Amino acid sequence: MAAISFEFFPPKTDEQKAQLDTTVKKLKPHSPDYVSVTFGAGGSTLSYTGETVTRLRKSHGLSVAPHLSCMGGTRAEIADLLDTYKESGCRRIVALRGDLPSGMASPGDFRYAAELVRFIREHSGDYFHVEVAAYPEIHPQAENALDDIRHFKSKVDAGANGAITQYFFNADAYFRFVDDATKLGVNIPIVPGIMPIANFSQLRRFSEACGAEIPRWIVKRMQAHGDDAKAVRELGADVVAELCQRLLDGGAPGLHFYTINRARSTTAVLERLS
Repeated sequence: MAAISFEFFPPKTDEQKAQLDTTVKKLKPHSPDYVSVTFGAGGSTLSYTGETVTRLRKSHGLSVAPHLSCMGGTRAEIADLLDTYKESGCRRIVALRGDLPSGMASPGDFRYAAELVRFIREHSGDYFHVEVAAYPEIHPQAENALDDIRHFKSKVDAGANGAITQYFFNADAYFRFVDDATKLGVNIPIVPGIMPIANFSQLRRFSEACGAEIPRWIVKRMQAHGDDAKAVRELGADVVAELCQRLLDGGAPGLHFYTINRARSTTAVLERLS
């Protein structure tokens, strides 16, 4: 089995923290290479990322990669975060541009993820293994596919060690992206991001927001099950497991699961993989 990793978001309430602990206990037997924690941008929510990183490391013994966004952050603030994560023992960072936090007028000292990656290298040298984002179906704000792949290469040239893709359901989009990146001289591992299907209505909302395309055949098959939640989950697990198997058979270096802090859908996919 190729290396797998899981993404979690920082819980805020006691109930959410308990849910995350339960999820981690169910997913940990799958021996993740590491887990990542999304970035709580804007004011007090930022503290939840650090708390979650510590919780996952100390309570669950996991290798943790905090997400780091440059939107709204100054060089000094980001340097402090890097120092904090280094002191806590984190060796991996997921460096993202991110979105400007609501209510904040300034984008901060960096405009693009490549600038953030370059700053991480200037500040911390090679201490961190730096992951960046990739978009097999093109970033929703990109002018065109060529601009998008060039932006991706700029992050690699700045010092990225690996990439995690936005989720997708078309394996050919991933393989084409990897081929295009390779032609530009990119040789870092590009790990597919995988979104298990639990709630199809929620998935459609996520996908519209991030530009991920859900193939028509999946939509129609999901609609055929109507409100039958169990049938939707079973179909979703079959579809995503088949996607994962094709990706692995085609040479994907691993799988990164967007768990939404729930275990059942991810576990259902992993149990189906050969």
